Order: sequence, then structure tokens, then C-alpha cells
Amino acid sequence: MGASSSRALARLGLPGQPRSTWLGVAALGLAAVALGTVAWRRARPRRRRRLQQVGTVSKVWIYPIKSCKGVVVTETECTAMGLRCGKVRDRFWMVIKEDGHMITARQEPRLVLVSITLENNYLTLMAPDMDQMILPIKLPSSNKVYDCRLFGLDIKGRDCGDEVAQWFTNYLKTQPYRLVQFDTNMKGRTTKKLYPSEGYLQNYEVAYPDCSPIHLISEASLTDLNTRLKKKVKMEYFRPNIMVSGCAAFEEDTWDELLIGDVEMKKVLSCPRCVLTTVDPDTGIIDRKEPLETLKSYRLCDPSVKNIYQASPLFGMYFSVEKIGRLRVGDPVYRMVD
Repeated sequence: MGASSSRALARLGLPGQPRSTWLGVAALGLAAVALGTVAWRRARPRRRRRLQQVGTVSKVWIYPIKSCKGVVVTETECTAMGLRCGKVRDRFWMVIKEDGHMITARQEPRLVLVSITLENNYLTLMAPDMDQMILPIKLPSSNKVYDCRLFGLDIKGRDCGDEVAQWFTNYLKTQPYRLVQFDTNMKGRTTKKLYPSEGYLQNYEVAYPDCSPIHLISEASLTDLNTRLKKKVKMEYFRPNIMVSGCAAFEEDTWDELLIGDVEMKKVLSCPRCVLTTVDPDTGIIDRKEPLETLKSYRLCDPSVKNIYQASPLFGMYFSVEKIGRLRVGDPVYRMVD
């Protein structure tokens, strides 16, 4: 028993009572806790599952601002709402119009050229022909909270101030914009609202990601796609959180439950691709054709699930976080099987 446990037991003693009395009380209390723990474990047995290595983590990205450039990290904490590195979290910031509607690279392709560096309690934003913008992560509680609209769903966002709003407005040069930040005490978008007719078993919330906390693609799937394209594309076109190497192309489609580091993940659904994949991450120019058209030629869904994916091609997988923890580049990726 450690010192802290001993002090906790000592506090069970009452003034004027003999040592043997309060030791007896402590023993009875510990016995009750032990019996309760055993009962809980019996009531909720943990399945023993076999681990089958299916790949290795080869790259990890965090995207602090939705549609802006990703930040490559070698180690990250995986929370129920996605990846976190220090105080910076994945897709916890978003550009909006003044009426609260989200703006992404679908409408403003040059957002993908906004790069972000993480340092202490600040984000530093850089973009072509712009002075750098230093943005504090901690916002005053007095800042306005916007009612935002993201893919038809309501979500809150705390305004990041006039200076960064003017920075994005000057950079994009189309209309006034604001930048908002999600607070963890705000209500995220829930699975019941994201998938109202699908009945997914996972119960999670997300801030400003499209669908789920984690987006994963295998390197082999990208290689397969590039064999079909005249102009090769890189993984940054698809903006995943995790790239996995050492597996076959599209093998990730078959992974239901994964263990990476000490993080457990569960498949939500395949990632339906849209026109955002045609934005060149190096130029900020939207093509509106490739690689989307090529994906449509061979990656459409099975007719049995067309009600979910419609005519969108599938590339990559969405996962929920079933057990939080840490993961690193170089970690084995295990498929958990019964």
C-alpha cells in the first residue's frame, strides 16, 4: 500500500477511538470496495480479442483550423473528440461567414494554403502575401459566441476577435469572415444528428470535423489511385489524420476495430469524397474533376448502402475513439478480432 493510501486510511479514524477500532472499519470498507469491484467485473466482462497486425502508422496530421493546412506531428493524444497535441485540437477552429455558416476549401480553395505552427499557447498563421498572424489559444470568456451552421447542423463557436477576422477577410478578398473556436464545454454534433436514419451504435460528439473524430487512409490505397491518374496526387489532397503503411490497397475497408498504441478505435463508415479532393494543397486551385472523377470510376459503394453514400466515391475510413490514449508514428496498427 502506498503512502497516499495509508493517509487515506488514517483519515478513517475518529478522535478518542482505539487504533484497533478504526483499523477494523477500514478493513470492512476495503472489503466492501473489493466485493463491489468483483461484482462490476462479473457484470461487465471484457472480451478477450486476438490482435492481428495489419500495418504501421507512417504519418499523423492535426488540422487545427477546418480546411487549412495540416500540422504533421510524431506523437499525439487521441481523445474522444479527436487528436490533440498539447492545447491544440483537431478541427476546433473554423472560418465562418458573419451569419454563422461555415466556410471551407469547397467555397474558398485558398484556405488550404494557410499554414499553422503550434507554440506554447499560440497558433501562428501564415499565408501567401500575408503577414503572419499570432492567435492565442485561450480566448476571453467575454468574446461573442456564434450560432454556427455546419452541414445543416447547429453548433456553437466562440469568436476569435476582430484582428484574425480581418486577416482572413484580407487574405480571401471575397466577403467578411470570422474565425470561431469550439470550447469543450459546448455541445458537439452527436451521432444521432449526424446519422439520424442509420442507427449507428457508437455514441460520440465531434466539433468541426465532417463526420467522426478520426479519419484514416492506407498508403497503398493512394498508390493504387495514382496508378490510374495522369497527374499524381499526394495524401494531403484527402486530409486524413492517420496514414497507415504495410497493408494492401483498400484493406482498411475491412478493419472494424483497431488498436494503435493504447488507443482503441471502431469503424463508423467509409469516407464519401467530394469536390474538396480536387483542391491542390500546394496551389490552392480547385480542379473540380480529378482525382474525384477517377475515384468515381471504381470506388462507388455497393448498391445495398447507396442510401448512405449516394453517388460519392469512397476513399478512407472514419473511426470513433472507444478508448482514449496516445499514439505515435511507427506504432503497429492491430486489428482486434474475436
